[in-house]
Amino acid sequence: MTIMCFNLPFEMAVSGFTLGTCILLLHISYVANYPNGKVTQSCHGMIPEHGHTPQAVPVHDVSVSQMTFRPGDRIEVTLSGQPFKGFLLEARNAEDLNGPPVGSFTLIDSEVSQLLTCEDIQGSAVSHTSKSKKTEIKVYWNAPSSAPNHTQFLATVVAKYKIYWVKIPGPIISQPNAFPFTTPKATIGPLPTLYPVSHLTKPFSASDCGNKKFCIRSPLNCDPEKEAACVFLSFTRDDQSVMVEMSGPNKGYLSFALSHDQWMGDDDAYLCIREDQTVYIQPSHLTGRSHPVMDSRDSLEDMAWRLADGVMQCSFRRNITLPGVKNRFDLNTSYYIFLADGAADDGRIYKHSQQPLITYEKYDVTDSPKNIGGSHSVLLLKVHGALMFVAWMTTASIGVLVARFFKPVWSRAFFLGVAAWFQVHRMLMFTTTALTCIAFVMPFIYRGGWSRHAGYHPYLGCIVMTLAVLQPLLAAFRPPLHDPRRQMFNWTHWSMGTAARIIAVAAMFLGMDLPGLNLPDSQKTYAMIGFVAWHVGTEIVLEVHAYRLSRKAEMLDDDRIQILQSFTAAEAEGHVFKKAVLAIYICGNVIFLIVFLSAINHL
Repeated sequence: MTIMCFNLPFEMAVSGFTLGTCILLLHISYVANYPNGKVTQSCHGMIPEHGHTPQAVPVHDVSVSQMTFRPGDRIEVTLSGQPFKGFLLEARNAEDLNGPPVGSFTLIDSEVSQLLTCEDIQGSAVSHTSKSKKTEIKVYWNAPSSAPNHTQFLATVVAKYKIYWVKIPGPIISQPNAFPFTTPKATIGPLPTLYPVSHLTKPFSASDCGNKKFCIRSPLNCDPEKEAACVFLSFTRDDQSVMVEMSGPNKGYLSFALSHDQWMGDDDAYLCIREDQTVYIQPSHLTGRSHPVMDSRDSLEDMAWRLADGVMQCSFRRNITLPGVKNRFDLNTSYYIFLADGAADDGRIYKHSQQPLITYEKYDVTDSPKNIGGSHSVLLLKVHGALMFVAWMTTASIGVLVARFFKPVWSRAFFLGVAAWFQVHRMLMFTTTALTCIAFVMPFIYRGGWSRHAGYHPYLGCIVMTLAVLQPLLAAFRPPLHDPRRQMFNWTHWSMGTAARIIAVAAMFLGMDLPGLNLPDSQKTYAMIGFVAWHVGTEIVLEVHAYRLSRKAEMLDDDRIQILQSFTAAEAEGHVFKKAVLAIYICGNVIFLIVFLSAINHL
């Protein structure tokens, strides 16, 4: 099946490292799928799949510079009329308008039009380059050596999503010695079918979930009859067919997909799309990480919908098996089920507002009824985020404080003649490196490669990973204490460690915004800002304390014994203060860590 999408504005705004997941409808936009006019898959039918009936009376005109032609001639073709956004212009054999395009075009203004390759004929069609409004398009048509006796120009024009004209007939031009043209009985294929849709009268019931219905709900066990925020999907088997019910917040659209895996691609999807006060039910399929391709609704029966109290409902029936129907999965097989919702405007579908709900395992919806839930985040990505938080919010930050402020506190040899502070510091930083390495590989395992839709997060993550590995390697070649190169080592070690911490925090900020982790907006932002303020504040307190301690020692009198006694007392007092600050700091870090891990665990 071919579709044509002339409208545009779809933009995927995803910052940071994503699941990309977009698993279901991740970059979808009905008409806005092709703002650049690259609609080669619609060359044959020239019919936009907008779910509406094309306009009957054309308000646009196709004209030519001459009515006769010879092979090799160049004829100027003009499409004009009321303002429009998208178009597709082709030349066909006037005696077979459903045949392949004839000849090729040459552009006059490449800013507003572009050439397409249809039926393997380069430049055989012309389309728009953007959604900007236009009232006239001019191109040249080049007559081929094998041109038919009579050629007709056809244009499909889109003014708005639901206002478009299909195969507007243009003039018929003929070769000089051709017989007069006789109009065929049927020149244009049938218009899209209008499908009967009824109205639901009451909310769906969850009382039969687990008994007669196979139900998926978010939140788990929510009641669609009482809770407007309840996203509900049910399957009820009836002999050789299944009744599907779906409801949720009236944002714009609801959708679900059946998938062989937990990743977008080659999936059987169904959408309920609100437009004004109407809901359109549309089957589709997904091919890779691309826009959904809208399919015929011939496979659906008993379609119905309802808009009330801020809730959108839709239902339909389809056979369990559909032999010969392309892109429809048999329902008596186990699949992962995706459930998503998002905004729609004038029938245009935009990226879902949060990561789709994905069932934890595959299910056969025609098997015994169940009542299940799912997660908006994949386990591997949860573990990735959790390990990174532990590494850089806990072990790394504590290890830095120990090395910076606790050398005099824990200076005694602890193991193998090495100072206790260094043993603690080394253990914490090795733990940081190990956790970072483990967490680093998890997104690659999940995605099977690099994510091109995660913004700067994966790039910053690679830098952090590199620095985390280089730091212990650099430390292994640390010069002796009094070696002239020791100062250079100290500055290099400090600089790399500081850079790693700063970049890690930036990467975590970006990573929290990604739909793959799907943390609560307010909670994640305030918690991360709180952690940074907590760490910086602790360092400031310890720096001020160290400065005051040094000033106190300088202000003592010149009596060496008095100086020694006073300094020893001040130093002991300082050690107690530092230990207290560190204990409070660790407790605060644990609280922040619990906040983040709880948010991740409840996704």
